[in-house]
Amino acid sequence: MTVDLARAATFLAGHARVLDRRRFGLLFVQDHPADPAPVLAALDGYRNPDGGYGWGLEADLRSPESQPGAALHAFEVLEDVALATTPRAVELCDWLGSITLPDGGLPFALPLTYPDASAPWWQNADPTASALQITSVTAAAAWRVAAHAPRVAAHPWLARATRYCLDAIAALDEQPPAYVLAFAIRFLDAAHSAHPEALDLLGGLAKHLPPDGIVPVAGGTADEALRPLDFAPHPGRPARDLFTPALISADLDRLAALQQEDGGWIVDYARISPSGALDWRGHATVAALQTLRANDRL
Repeated sequence: MTVDLARAATFLAGHARVLDRRRFGLLFVQDHPADPAPVLAALDGYRNPDGGYGWGLEADLRSPESQPGAALHAFEVLEDVALATTPRAVELCDWLGSITLPDGGLPFALPLTYPDASAPWWQNADPTASALQITSVTAAAAWRVAAHAPRVAAHPWLARATRYCLDAIAALDEQPPAYVLAFAIRFLDAAHSAHPEALDLLGGLAKHLPPDGIVPVAGGTADEALRPLDFAPHPGRPARDLFTPALISADLDRLAALQQEDGGWIVDYARISPSGALDWRGHATVAALQTLRANDRL
C-alpha cells in the first residue's frame, strides 16, 4: 500500500485545524527550512495563563480550562519541536505539579466549565481520584520530551508521576482496560532508560496481550480496538519486543490502507461533536504519517 503524501497535505489544508497543518508543515514539507515557531504559536492558542492547555486541544474535551488530557497533546507537539528553545514544557510540568494528587497521580479530568460537546468520560470524571490511564500516557509523552529537555527530565512533577505509575502498574493483578494497558506499556517504554525496573514491569504486562495483539475497547464503538502499533509505534524500542515482526508488519499495512480518498485518516472511536470528529481526523492523519515514516513506510 502506497501512502499519498500530497493527498494528505490536501486533506489537512481543507479540513484540519491550524495546529495540525503547522505540525505537518514542520515534519513533512521539505521545500523550506523547518521553522518550529509557527507550530509553537499555534499551540499557544490552546494555552491558559496557568501554564496548562485546554480549548479543545484534546478534541473531545471542548471546555477552555486547563486539563490533564490536553497536557498529553501539548507534550506531543513539544516533542515535534524537540530542538527548539521554549519554556513551555517546563511551565506545563509546573502546572501538572500544581494539580497532582497526594499519591503522585493525576485526576482523569478536572471539573468542566462548559461540559457541552465534551465526551461523557470527561464530564463524569472524579477530580479527587488518581487515574493511571491519564497519568501514564501524559508521563510517557513527557519522558519523550525529556530526551531533549534536561529540565523536564529533572522536574519534580515527572519524578512524582513516574513513581506513581511504576507502583500502580506493579499493583495490576487483573486484565486492565485496553487504554490503561496501552498507556502503561507506552509509559514503561518511554521511562525505562531512567528506571530499569520498567523493563520487568513491561514483561509482566505481556500476559495481558492476546496472540494477535488486538485488544477490544470495552464500552467503545462496535469496531473499536487497540492494535500493535497503538502499544508500540516506534521501532527499536522495548515495547516492540512484545509483538512479532509479522504482527507489526501487518499492522503497518493496515495503517497505510486507512488513508481515505480525501487523503486523511479515520478514527474508530465515538464521534462526540462535529468539530471534535474533524479535529481527530487531522490529528490522526499527522500521527499516522509519523508512525509510517518512523517505520520506513513513507
